[in-house]
Amino acid sequence: MVPPAPDSCQTKEFCGHVAVAVLSTSRPAEPWAWFVLGGGFAFFVAGTLLMTVRPGLAFGLLMSVAVSNALIAGMEGSNALVLVLVAVADVAVMDFRRRDDSAGCRNSNRPIVGAGTGVVIAFALSAAWFDQPDSWYFSQLLWTAVLAAFGLNRRQYEIQVRQTEQLLEQTRRAQSQQSRAAALEERGRIARDLHDVLAHSLGALSVQLELAEALLDERDDRTAALDHIRRSRRLAVQGLSEARNAVAALRADDVPEVPQALAALAEQHEADHGVAVRATVEGTAQTESGVTVALLNAAREALTNAAKHSPGQRVDVELRYQDGVRLTVRNKGVTAGEGFGLAGMRERLALVGGTLTAGPDGDDWLVVAEVPDE
Repeated sequence: MVPPAPDSCQTKEFCGHVAVAVLSTSRPAEPWAWFVLGGGFAFFVAGTLLMTVRPGLAFGLLMSVAVSNALIAGMEGSNALVLVLVAVADVAVMDFRRRDDSAGCRNSNRPIVGAGTGVVIAFALSAAWFDQPDSWYFSQLLWTAVLAAFGLNRRQYEIQVRQTEQLLEQTRRAQSQQSRAAALEERGRIARDLHDVLAHSLGALSVQLELAEALLDERDDRTAALDHIRRSRRLAVQGLSEARNAVAALRADDVPEVPQALAALAEQHEADHGVAVRATVEGTAQTESGVTVALLNAAREALTNAAKHSPGQRVDVELRYQDGVRLTVRNKGVTAGEGFGLAGMRERLALVGGTLTAGPDGDDWLVVAEVPDE
């Protein structure tokens, strides 16, 4: 956490008060020095006010204050060192951003180095001009270095605060994007679950009810219609059971093993549609609940498509455990193109590291779902 820095306005106001108090006690040996002191103070005030809005102009004003007053600092009673120090402190605080730095967090130190060099040379000339000893010269340099260090420390605080604000803003944006991605993923998951749970049962239920309606309307065959209505009731019960199984899987409760559940799907499909379904299993292995749900939903969707697009055709279902698990569903005739069902199957398998392929294989339609070992 970045510690709080002193307020810039308060710091500038304090420097201004100090400058006024010290200059009011100045008694320079030469009257013309008052023009340098007065002009320097006016330039200092203007430069301080322009630091944030016109940094280039402010630097020029403050630089002239520091160098001109350093030149007369050796004059007895001038107190010009005060203006040198506050001008150098302001220059050190200024935000000199590089043109290639869009974030504004890197600052060039060249203006500060230039100001410091000018002040050092001016102090040396002043010492020679007013015949000051070496101790005086080095004391001026020491005071200037202390004020420059204070200004640099202040600027470093401001840079850290700005970087922290930018980091917080980036974090907020990243969290917003993550929340949006999570919401989209949740919407996709709900869409898949709705389709997986309801499409099979409701699709078959719709077919049975249409048959019952046709038998009553066209043949007045109440016995056959009643048989289809009974099948519709079983499909409704089955759909409710599938919904409960999906909820159990989402809650990480126990889910059925793939071979047993696949055999139950094949038996139910035979009973509902009166077609032969051959289900074979090769090998044994344990699968995670997510893989189990994805494979069973793929098998259910493939059987639903086979009944819808190739009615009365035999279906072969094969489950093989080898370097993972592979499910194939084959039926005669072209079943379907790319639709919501296949897209949902592919998405669900992708979530558990699996893949899905579906398309014609000779005269057959072949659906292959694979989940490799991790």
